[in-house]
Amino acid sequence: MGFAAAWLEKRALFTERIKESPDRGTGIIVVVPAYNEPGISQLLGSLASCIPPGCKVEVIIVINAPADAGEEALLNNRHCIKNIESWKKVNKSTFFRLYVFDAGQPAINGWGVGLARKTGMDEALRRFDALENPYGVIVCLDSDCTVEKNYFASICDEFLIRKERSACSISFEHPLSGNEFPEEIYNHIILYELHLRYYLQGLRYSCFPYPYHTVGSALAVRANQYVRAGGMNRKQAGEDFYFIQKLVPLGGYFNLDSTTVYPSPRESYRVPFGTGATITKLMQNGGQLLLTYNVDGFRELRSLFSTAETLYQFSNAKLKLHYENFPRGLRSFISEEEWLHKIAEIKSNTSGKESFRKRFYDWFNMFRIVKYLNHVHEEIFEMIPVAEAASELLKISGYKLNSVNPKDQLNFFRKIEKGPICFFS
Repeated sequence: MGFAAAWLEKRALFTERIKESPDRGTGIIVVVPAYNEPGISQLLGSLASCIPPGCKVEVIIVINAPADAGEEALLNNRHCIKNIESWKKVNKSTFFRLYVFDAGQPAINGWGVGLARKTGMDEALRRFDALENPYGVIVCLDSDCTVEKNYFASICDEFLIRKERSACSISFEHPLSGNEFPEEIYNHIILYELHLRYYLQGLRYSCFPYPYHTVGSALAVRANQYVRAGGMNRKQAGEDFYFIQKLVPLGGYFNLDSTTVYPSPRESYRVPFGTGATITKLMQNGGQLLLTYNVDGFRELRSLFSTAETLYQFSNAKLKLHYENFPRGLRSFISEEEWLHKIAEIKSNTSGKESFRKRFYDWFNMFRIVKYLNHVHEEIFEMIPVAEAASELLKISGYKLNSVNPKDQLNFFRKIEKGPICFFS
C-alpha cells in the first residue's frame, strides 16, 4: 500500500481518472482546472516553451462545470478538450505528458474552483502514490495564465531538490499593459495587484512572521504535505487562502521568488471575490477608486506582534496591564477575558518561547488577521484609496519613493518583495 492509499480511499472525490502509468522519474505534476476556457492553447504554449527541469513532468487539466452552467459554457468546455487534443497531436515532442479529463457537472453541493482543483490534485497525489514518491510536487496553475521560461526548472531546483521545503507561494505578476484588453482593465489590475502587495507588506510591517500571498494559480505543495493538510478544501472561492492556512503551521512553507506566474487581468463572474470579480466591479463602476485597509490597522497589529515572543514570561498581572495598553481596535476585537484566558491556555500547553510562539500564531493566524481588519474597518477605521495607503506604508516603513503613481508604487513593491525587508523601529 502506498503512502497515500488510505487517504485517497477515504477522501478523494473520484476514482482513478488517468489509466496510463506515470513515468518513474516524475517529480512535478501541474494541475489546471478549466471551465469555459476554449483558448487554453496559450497556456500550453507557454508551458512548452519552458526550460525542461531535472525531472519528468505531467500536466493534468480538469474540465469541469457547475450544475447551473449555460449551454455556451458547456460548448466551450467541449471546444477546450478538442483544442487540447489537437495541441497534443501537433506538439508530440514536448517534454511533459499532457492529460485532460472531463469531470462533467458533478452532483456535488457547492461545486466550484475549489472542488475542481481538489479533483486534479487528488489525481496527482494518486499518481505520486503509485510511484511511492511522497516528495513529488503538486503545482496549482490556472488556465488563463502564462509562466516564465524557468518555471519548471526553478520549482525543481529550489523546491523538489530541497527536502526541508514542503509548500510554497510562487511569485506572480499581472500584465500591466498590452493589446489583449481595454486600457481600463490594465489600470484596474494595477490597483488590485497594488492592494495585494500593500496587504503583504502591511503584514510584514506588523511583524507577522508568516506573510504569504494566497493566489491559487501560484501555489505548490509536496504530495505528503498535501495529505498532512487534509487535501484541498471544497470552497467555491478563496480555496487557496484556506488551504494555505492549513499548510503554514505544518512548517517548511516559503516564497518561491526565482520564477514568475503571469495571471490574466480579465473580468470574471465565476466567483464572488478575487481578481476577476474585483476587475468586473471596477469596470462596472468606471472611475471608482479601489479602497483598501487603513494603515492604522497594521500599526495596531504591530503593537501586538512585536511583543508576542515576550508574552510567555508575563505574569497574569502584566498580561492584564499589557491588554490595557492595547490600542482601541485590538481591545474592541479581543475582550480582556478572552485575552487572559487564551494566553493562559497557550502557556499551559507549551514548554518554552519557541513552542509558545508557534501556538500563539496558530491562534492569531492570517484568518484571524482578516477578521480583525474587517472588524476594525466596520467599527473604527475608514477604508482608504490603495495608492494613498501604499504611500503611507512605504513612508513609515523607511522607504523613499518620489511618486504617488499607482503603477510606480506597484513596481516598487514588486522589487522590495523579492529583496531584504528592513523597517525602521
